[in-house]
Amino acid sequence: MCCFSVASPIGWAARLVRAFTPPVHVSATNIFARMVAPGSQVLAYGMNLDTKQPVAMILPLPVVVGSGEDAVTFISLEKQPHMFERFHALFEFAQTSRSKGGLSRSLPRQKLVVHQVGSFIASYVPTHDDFTRLDEQFRIPEVLFDAVPAYADYGFAVFQFQPGKKTIHPMAMRFPTRAPEQLFFPTVHVHDGRFKQTAKFDHSLYYQTKRRTAVGEYIPSGAFENDEVAWMAPTDSYEGLVEANDAMLRRKLRKRLPNADTWIAA
Repeated sequence: MCCFSVASPIGWAARLVRAFTPPVHVSATNIFARMVAPGSQVLAYGMNLDTKQPVAMILPLPVVVGSGEDAVTFISLEKQPHMFERFHALFEFAQTSRSKGGLSRSLPRQKLVVHQVGSFIASYVPTHDDFTRLDEQFRIPEVLFDAVPAYADYGFAVFQFQPGKKTIHPMAMRFPTRAPEQLFFPTVHVHDGRFKQTAKFDHSLYYQTKRRTAVGEYIPSGAFENDEVAWMAPTDSYEGLVEANDAMLRRKLRKRLPNADTWIAA
């Protein structure tokens, strides 16, 4: 799920301005997932973002229930802003050589830790109820919990971005997953405060799995379970996210699809 939330405007004039402000626009979403240890998944998320005001992005995570506030480890990829471009180049045979390297609500509640992760800040929200410990601009629309009941006991990674049109360097994290046999990709869309049954996807899902460790064959298209296999394997571990020299796989989602998260066997 990719949910964006902006601060609530104060006063009728501010609300009027917001009514005519273009919504958050997201494109070219790239997500990477890998099981780095039994029950431990890494996830990296990159995108193009165009927003006229500060915005928070909220990603649900299927963490093991009761894992606590330190369950998620954020990983800075500020020095690896072109990671997904390099992943893409692995699949482009002719271009590969040119690629660039809980407390009572009545008691005061301690604020959640804010992490500086490269060029943005992030927090981990361990439960739905803990959203009250974040600033109002980070609050997730309640409609999402009604539409996607599974999120009721998820944890949430929250990132804050400043206004502008930019390519966000990959956001990465490691978490204890409740589904160790599957890789989780947050692909549900909530960009305007409303959940819709279908959504237009512009996603590339990259992953590695021990079920497929060799690089693609030199045939028109290497394939594994209908997903693409890169012509070449990555040579960088990208802060431990990637298994260097193992096959990289890709699934493209480029059309209107049911608005749901994606799971791929690990």
